[in-house]
Amino acid sequence: MNAVSPAAATVDRYARCIAASKRVRWDLDQDVIRGRGFDYTQKFLPDGLSLAPEFTVLTPSEQRIVSQIQGRTYANVFGLVERYIAAKVLELSRDYWFGDQTALEAMVRFGDEELKHQALFRRIEALAGEEMPPGYRFDFDPDVVARAVLSKRGWAVLALTLHIELFTQAHYVQSIAEDAGLSPLFKDVFLFHWKEESQHAILDELEWRRHDATIDAAERDAGVDDLIALVGAVDGILQAQAKADAAYFLAIAGRSFNPAEREAIAARFLKAYRWQHIHSGAQHPHFGAVLGSMVTPEQMARIQAALATLA
Repeated sequence: MNAVSPAAATVDRYARCIAASKRVRWDLDQDVIRGRGFDYTQKFLPDGLSLAPEFTVLTPSEQRIVSQIQGRTYANVFGLVERYIAAKVLELSRDYWFGDQTALEAMVRFGDEELKHQALFRRIEALAGEEMPPGYRFDFDPDVVARAVLSKRGWAVLALTLHIELFTQAHYVQSIAEDAGLSPLFKDVFLFHWKEESQHAILDELEWRRHDATIDAAERDAGVDDLIALVGAVDGILQAQAKADAAYFLAIAGRSFNPAEREAIAARFLKAYRWQHIHSGAQHPHFGAVLGSMVTPEQMARIQAALATLA
């Protein structure tokens, strides 16, 4: 049997991503939304993501409202991160303008799908805004956030991107657990998002490894620092939004809570958001394996120590 060269194997992985992209391609209106709105007797996020059962001072109906608020924020957070991802993918595609047209097609499809995902989450925000009580706030500008992320070293940006693409897959697995109270529309958001993000995670890893092979140890070490800084910046967004969402819940709950209860509600919002957008990716086995293949034990310890402060 003839051995396949590493270069040929890589080209084949890009080609398989193209084939999968063609096979699973979906339309926002015809396949996902299908003229539907949300049923507010149902949850938007599964308990494994919202951590709603940990909001022990709340009734089941109040926990459902928490899930709906979190679902709206989930859509808005993804609207943020996919703005920078789309820009990064377009930047990376320049490397293939002349030469590897298979990789170029894979990256162009990746960028096109990320633009569609932004449209998906804008639509989810609009649908939620039509029926949820006024007062919800999400005050982050996607362009400002994207510019801040892209100002960091490419190694760190690609690491963060793989982390995000992998946790979307974990979230899909969570969303299809047997949960009769989960919104069918939001379940479809997870499903169709996952269908394309599965290919994106493969491309993320290929591009991260390609970049890693071009840098020296000092640049990689600086990239580790940038990755830690990016995770800290993500956490800053999550802290601010958890505070805003807790205040919004307290304003629309229809009853009063004592100071200890209010503090507990805010703490649970932050814990849920850190789980959704940081820890569920950092703990993903494949992310750990890829990261571990690039960094030293000391660098891995620095990353783990930074994550531990967010526990």
